Amino acid sequence: MPGDHHRRGTGKLFVVGIGPGNRLDRTYRAVESIAASSLIVGYDPYIAAIADLCAGKEIVISEMRKENQRCAIALQRALQGETVALVSSGDAGVYGMAGLALEMAAAQSWDVEIEVIAGVSAANAAAAQLGAPLMLDSATISLSDLLIPWETIVKRLEAVAGADMVVALYNPRSKKRLHQLEDAAQIFCRYRTGTTPVGIVTAISDIAQQIIHSDLDHFLNEEIGMRSLVIIGNRSTQLMGGKMVTPRGYYR
Repeated sequence: MPGDHHRRGTGKLFVVGIGPGNRLDRTYRAVESIAASSLIVGYDPYIAAIADLCAGKEIVISEMRKENQRCAIALQRALQGETVALVSSGDAGVYGMAGLALEMAAAQSWDVEIEVIAGVSAANAAAAQLGAPLMLDSATISLSDLLIPWETIVKRLEAVAGADMVVALYNPRSKKRLHQLEDAAQIFCRYRTGTTPVGIVTAISDIAQQIIHSDLDHFLNEEIGMRSLVIIGNRSTQLMGGKMVTPRGYYR
């Protein structure tokens, strides 16, 4: 590595949101940025999802929870003059790698060109499969407390539930995290009726995708895991023709 980290190199880092995984859900900008890169860095399932774009390119793969390592490699190689694509599923700026890349570059005073490439987020992809549940004000909340104290997450759930906002819950349940989704359901039950529509999409846009329409009283009985995204409607959300819809008020 050069000693002068403040000198801008000739390389570039694209932080790319590749969408939920299906090639049909990629943006043109994402495909073009990967094509322009000589090095692709990512978590194994993300690299597998774009295998058709990787021919002739150097690939660096790291395991889950090695985000810092992936980001450092991508930034360092961009500083050395290479064009690098650091890939995330969904949108790179929604629980993805964009923030980490910008934080790390600033903390290390690495003057490298970084461009964030938007992708289709899991919330938007799941909402489209369910119908139109995000037509009004909504929030995204991750139930993973690996990086955020659970007490903080509870405050956010309370605020969103009390504000009658539709919510998309990321990382709802895992083998080790069982109470979080149950706690969230209890919070929303204090503000909304048990018939409030709840949609669950698992393995979004994958061949194994599952779509479930349930309600606040019964959705915990469904199979929900780390590949699931849960959308809880607000007081006006309804099922219309088998689709989950939050009316915006256009149609009177």
